[in-house]
Amino acid sequence: MVCFVFDCLRWCVALNVTFGICEGLEFQFFDLKNEKVSEFPEVELFEEMAEKGRPVSRSSISSDDEKGVMETPASDLVVTKYAMAADIVNAVLKELISAIKDGVEVGEICDLGDRLMSERIAKVFKKEKDALKGIAMPTCISINNCVCHFSPLRSDPPVIIKDGQMVKIDLGAHIDGFIATTAHTIVVGASPENKIKGRRANVMLAAYNAMEAAIRMLRPGLYKNMEITDMIDKIANIYQVKPVENMLSHELRKNKIDGEKQIIQNPGEKQRSEMTKCSFEKFEVYAIDILMSTGKTRILDSRTTVYKKVDDLVYSLKVKASRMFLSAAVNKYGLMPFTLRSFEDEKLAKMGVVECERHNLMRPYQVLYERDGEFVAQFKSTVLIMPNGLLKITGFPLDMNMLESDMKIEDQLVGFFRQSQQLF
Repeated sequence: MVCFVFDCLRWCVALNVTFGICEGLEFQFFDLKNEKVSEFPEVELFEEMAEKGRPVSRSSISSDDEKGVMETPASDLVVTKYAMAADIVNAVLKELISAIKDGVEVGEICDLGDRLMSERIAKVFKKEKDALKGIAMPTCISINNCVCHFSPLRSDPPVIIKDGQMVKIDLGAHIDGFIATTAHTIVVGASPENKIKGRRANVMLAAYNAMEAAIRMLRPGLYKNMEITDMIDKIANIYQVKPVENMLSHELRKNKIDGEKQIIQNPGEKQRSEMTKCSFEKFEVYAIDILMSTGKTRILDSRTTVYKKVDDLVYSLKVKASRMFLSAAVNKYGLMPFTLRSFEDEKLAKMGVVECERHNLMRPYQVLYERDGEFVAQFKSTVLIMPNGLLKITGFPLDMNMLESDMKIEDQLVGFFRQSQQLF
C-alpha cells in the first residue's frame, strides 16, 4: 500500500493495486516548517469515482472557478492523477536501476523504460475515454560526460554500459496531462563495499543536495527563483563542481512540461538579466532538475532524437514526409516530448523532423556533452506546492552509504538543512 498526503485538510489517500500502484513506494510531505508528517486519517478512494472524473472530496467551488481548480492540485482528483503518474515513474525508475549493469546496451534500457511505462499507463483510468495519458519524457540514459537527453535510435551503433560509469536516468509520464518526471544518477558496480569517491562522489552529492535545497525553497512567500539559483551555486562551490550552464527547472501545468515560471542554474550575464523573476504560489507544480559537472561547463552539442511539438504554432509544411510525421507525432504525443525511436518508420521520422524543426514546429532536446574525462550528475523530482507544505512525489533518496567525500556543508548551510530535516 502506498500513501501520500495532500491539501490543507491533511488527508492521506490510500491507492491500491487496482490503480497499478506498486508496493514499497512512499511520497514525502513536509509542512510549512519542513517537518515530515507521518500520521493522518485515511480517506477511502474508489476507482469508480476517480475514473468517472469525480473528485474524492471537494470544497464548495463556484462554477466560475471550476475549470481553473480542476487543472491544479486544488482539486483532489488532480492530485490523484499526479500521484498515479508519479507512482508509474518511480516504479519504472526502480526497475531501470536494477537493470543497468556492465555489458547492457543503452538502447535496450531506453526501450525497457518506455515499454514498462506504457504497460503501467495502460492499466489506469481505462474508463475515462477522453483523458489522454502516456509518456511525458521518453527514457534517456546519459553516460559520464554526456549531459542529458541521450535516447539512441535503433539504427545507431550500440552503446554499451560499462562497470564504473556514471549513468543518468531521465523519464516521465502523465495521466490526463498531469505530468510527473524524475531523474536519478548511479555508478555501475558501486556498493557500500565499493564506494563512489573523489570527483564522482562530489558531483553526485552536489546535484542531489542542491535539488533538495531547491525543493525546500519553493515555499510560498519566502524565496524567489533567483535566490534558488544562488543557492545552487553555493552548494556547487562547496563540492568544487559547476552547475551545468543555463539548465532550467520548469513549472508544470496540464499538458505543458515547460511552464512559464522557471529556475535557471549557472546563468550567463545575458541569461540572468533576461530571466523573469518570480515567486512561488500554492497549488503550483515544479520539476526541480539539477545537473552538476566536474568540468568547466563547455558544452558540446550532438544529434538530437527527442523532440516536442511547439505550442500553438502552425505552418504549412511542403514535404509530404514532414506532414505525415507531424500528424503522427501530434496524434500520439500531443505536446509531450517523444523520441524518434518510437516511430515504426525511423527513416520517415528522421526526414520529417528536419522541416518541422527548421520552421520551429518542433523543439529539440539537444544531446549535450561535457569534455571527455568529466562527469555529470543529474537529479530531478516533481513537487506539488500544497497549502500545508511541499509534496515531493518522484525520485529516490541518494544512498549515502555508497559515497565517500571529504567535502562538508559549510556552517551557515548546515542550519538551513537541519531546519529542513535533511541529513547530509
